[in-house]
Amino acid sequence: MWPNLLLGLLCASLIGWGWSWRLQVQRIRQLERSKEEIQVEETLVFDFLHGLGAAFTETIRPADLHRLIVEGAARILDAHGGALYMIDRGGTKLAPVFISKGCPPLVEVPAHVLQQATASAVAIESYLRMHMVEVGEGIVGKAWQSQQAFFLLDFSEAPELRSLSGTPLGTTSVMVTPLLYGKQNMGVLALASGPTSAPFTQGDFVVFKSIAEQSAFALYNAIVYSEANEKKRLDHDLQIAREIQHILLPSESPAIRGFELSGLNIPASQVSGDYFDYIKVDEDRLGVAIADVSGKGVPASLIMAICRSVLRSQAPENTSPSEVLKKVNRQLYPDIKEDMFISMAYLILDHRRATVNLSRAGHDAPLLYRAATGELDQIKPPGLVLGIDSGSVFDRITNDLAVPLERDDCLILYTDGVTEALDASGDEFGLDRTMHAVQASARDGAPAILKRLIDDLRSFVGSTPQNDDITLIAIRKT
Repeated sequence: MWPNLLLGLLCASLIGWGWSWRLQVQRIRQLERSKEEIQVEETLVFDFLHGLGAAFTETIRPADLHRLIVEGAARILDAHGGALYMIDRGGTKLAPVFISKGCPPLVEVPAHVLQQATASAVAIESYLRMHMVEVGEGIVGKAWQSQQAFFLLDFSEAPELRSLSGTPLGTTSVMVTPLLYGKQNMGVLALASGPTSAPFTQGDFVVFKSIAEQSAFALYNAIVYSEANEKKRLDHDLQIAREIQHILLPSESPAIRGFELSGLNIPASQVSGDYFDYIKVDEDRLGVAIADVSGKGVPASLIMAICRSVLRSQAPENTSPSEVLKKVNRQLYPDIKEDMFISMAYLILDHRRATVNLSRAGHDAPLLYRAATGELDQIKPPGLVLGIDSGSVFDRITNDLAVPLERDDCLILYTDGVTEALDASGDEFGLDRTMHAVQASARDGAPAILKRLIDDLRSFVGSTPQNDDITLIAIRKT
């Protein structure tokens, strides 16, 4: 009896040990499979993060980054498809920047588009890629508006998704989250499972929100890089524009018997709305012009270039400054916006007759220095700015004024960038300081007048940025 009992116990032990060994083997295999799955998921996450790292360089295009985010997130979470919506330039709608192939519709699709889709799947793809999402529209618009993430297994509050349930276009679950970085709400990322796929889990939702955080950071940096590159390009274009404008302005003052001339232009930005020029009228006469276009920057510089072209076409062989300004005004008026205008002073020096004729189109009154007395006065012939009247008023009030000059008398033309220059307290340089600088330097010649004015101006404003273009011309009778 005892041998049989011992044999039975031995057999039972062997069977128990075998069963235990089998369970251990199954557990080991399960752990190995779990390890492999974790390793695969880690690899996917690593690849995704490595791809996002390219957003911190200047090498990735926005379209490539958008595709990387959607396809990377879909691979990690085994989604059927995904979509990325970004805020449009107007800041009022979401634009689809990438929708993966086969992604279930995440917005409401009109009935006629669904009907077209029965014949061609391209109809829905085209609609989804063109459809702009309004604030609060569907689950995508709600996520953007509320700045909250949504995990939907039940589509009772998402009719745009519920209407497609049970169809090839339907989905079993959806995850949607806004892309937030700091105070920036840049758009929405969404993933959807397929109509026959297993729905997402809460664990998937946690991973999804983490992916969205990293994606938002990458997108923000990509936007910063894009804006920086755009600024570089604009700065480069502006530098070229400045070089072109510099060519359009006189590089040096011409020599004309009986007169000493000196002029300069200092733009407040890279391009200037101020203008000055020397134009040969005929063998005996030289035209001198100074102008200030309303506004600053590129628009003002473009109007300046047009003004220069028109003036140079009308000045030759025309010995009347006012007639030249009238013709310039008639040509410019149709092409200047209502909120823009040009002030100009134009004079003609006649070296044979030693005369100066001046006409003014609403420009700052020139200053006349009398060497014999040391007095300095403003010359104020009437005149209307260019570009605001077709000619009926302009022609009537614009006339020539003869300005008699004796030896060492000086005539100074300037733009309001001189008198309206501001110091740190917001005080203007003003006409009095301008006149004082002229009186203090006039006996030393035209170049000395400009040097003294600029030195006094820079000393007055200190480190305050220049707020307007500065243009000066000094003419001395020799």
